[in-house]
Amino acid sequence: MSSSSGRPFPFGREGEVATRSETGSDMPTPDTILQQLVEFTRRLGEPGNDYAILGEGNTSARVDDESFYVKASGATLNGIGSDGFVRVRRAAVLEMLDAEQLSDEAVRGGLMAACIDRAARRPSVETLFHAYFLSLPGVQFVGHTHPTPVNAILCARDGQALLQGRIFPDEIVCCGIAPAWIPYTDPGQPLAREIRRRAERYREEHGVYPRVLLMENHGLIALGDTPQAVESATAMFVKTCRILLGTAALGGPRFLSEENVQRIYTRPDEKYRERGITGRG
Repeated sequence: MSSSSGRPFPFGREGEVATRSETGSDMPTPDTILQQLVEFTRRLGEPGNDYAILGEGNTSARVDDESFYVKASGATLNGIGSDGFVRVRRAAVLEMLDAEQLSDEAVRGGLMAACIDRAARRPSVETLFHAYFLSLPGVQFVGHTHPTPVNAILCARDGQALLQGRIFPDEIVCCGIAPAWIPYTDPGQPLAREIRRRAERYREEHGVYPRVLLMENHGLIALGDTPQAVESATAMFVKTCRILLGTAALGGPRFLSEENVQRIYTRPDEKYRERGITGRG
């Protein structure tokens, strides 16, 4: 599945507009993007959500073709301010992704060198996979969290099997036709490379990039063209995992049939509803 330009559609079906930016309307400034990112990150970090505590998780937002904002290492999502983010050059980070195996020291040095403000705080070590995601068509915001119900499954011996099928329609509407599974990999350059490999394989299989990626023994990543799209995918997948955990007491999940999944995924009324849920208008 691809657009007339030959690029794969990031999240939707052929014929729909993938992102707001392609309409040629409002072009946000770096300051407005940073403010959106701050507010979006604070919402993900609200303690009542149980998505992340202390310094867990990170977020990012695309500024332009050359740069993006990403959370600084050690900053807490809850109550974060603009000083909790660093603006980095995307090309410089992607070069690290393609380089020979880098030491921890080389990664730290490379991330600091990629900062537009050399006096900035150190970017998260996971900046490498943020750079990759924000280079994909349609991805403007990334949210990585460690929700307790999700990690209860990601850390379970049979967790991957429990996530093999879809269990209710809104999971498909908000989170896509399926999540991508990432085996446990050392954070930094190795993890970013494995994520890229798995995401590209997913695109080959499904014709689109995943909206949700699950990192074994680690956490959840959600992608979107708006903050609301990322928040919706995160919240709905947390609910999915709560329900899956609940089914364990009643014999396990009853998955929807592949026919039912495809029907929900392609229904025009569900696409209309999806636009409202994700903030695409």
